[in-house]
Amino acid sequence: MSFLPLLLDARRARTRGPGAIEERQRGRLAGMVDYARAHSPYYRVLYKDLPDQVNDPTLLPITDKKSLMARFDDWVTDREVTLEKVRAFIGKSSLIGERFLDTYTPLTTSGTTGTPGVFVLDDHTMAVTNALVLRMLGAWLRVTDIFRIIARGAGTTLICATGGHYAEAVAGALLRKRLGDRTIQALAAQAPVVEMVDQLNRFRPAILAPYASVGALLGREREAGRLRINPALVVLFAEGLPEGGYDRISKAFNVKVRHSYGATEFPFIAYSCDHGWLHVNSDWVVLEPVDADFRPTPPGRQSHTVLVSNLANRVQPILRYDLGDRILQRPDPCPCGNLLPAIRVEG
Repeated sequence: MSFLPLLLDARRARTRGPGAIEERQRGRLAGMVDYARAHSPYYRVLYKDLPDQVNDPTLLPITDKKSLMARFDDWVTDREVTLEKVRAFIGKSSLIGERFLDTYTPLTTSGTTGTPGVFVLDDHTMAVTNALVLRMLGAWLRVTDIFRIIARGAGTTLICATGGHYAEAVAGALLRKRLGDRTIQALAAQAPVVEMVDQLNRFRPAILAPYASVGALLGREREAGRLRINPALVVLFAEGLPEGGYDRISKAFNVKVRHSYGATEFPFIAYSCDHGWLHVNSDWVVLEPVDADFRPTPPGRQSHTVLVSNLANRVQPILRYDLGDRILQRPDPCPCGNLLPAIRVEG
């Protein structure tokens, strides 16, 4: 499915409610399980005792990064993709944002959780991600917000880890290719604060998108008068903040602060609303909050971890994957009116 149909489907799914979301989720899960079993030697063995059709995630064995990385070449569904080839590619910083085998977008993690991850996204995943980003922006922005962004030049500053094929660095490189350096500025999160502030004051972005911790730091610089920018939108990602942290940044910049929830394995999990909840893109991702014994955690109770199934990426299927974050699912409809499931995340 190409980008435009994906975008239209994402809009329809959100407006038609939980039934439409569940129908898409179950159908896409069944299709992903079938594809993984047919094309991945790893999953062919793992799923050999499963029923012919599976649309219930609880029937699937649990996976994790360590076990999948240990079987990388058998895990992927394209036999041309090997761990040796991908590592050789991501070992070159000059190739950040370039296509691997002229087909895929490779990403890596830093390994802060113990096992560095190497992930490969196919074009379908990239198209789904772009469609869900636009659905997110549609939920966030009113017409007046769009006019403010345009009036302030529509420039965007992304502040993230640089020097590797990290998800945000690759996203920044792809955006710069598409929109140009005058529209997209990418700054290193590890840069000295004085240098970061100077670069921001020169560029004066309409949209500021830093790691959440960097956003808190820049909020203090804005309060002190050293940072002299007036973005129309602040979007935080990659980390959570303590209670009150988002409000302080909002006051510092005099603008609503938005944030999203994703991972290198799953770029499109959830996005925030005005009531402080994150709404899950559950037409394309399955989130299962579970306890320490991997039994379902009921809504209203914080989980020990969360199992995630990516319903878009077929070159590297990620199904019932232990992500390690603790989440709490809202037991009732969110007052913002968004019908997608609402969660809060710790992790």
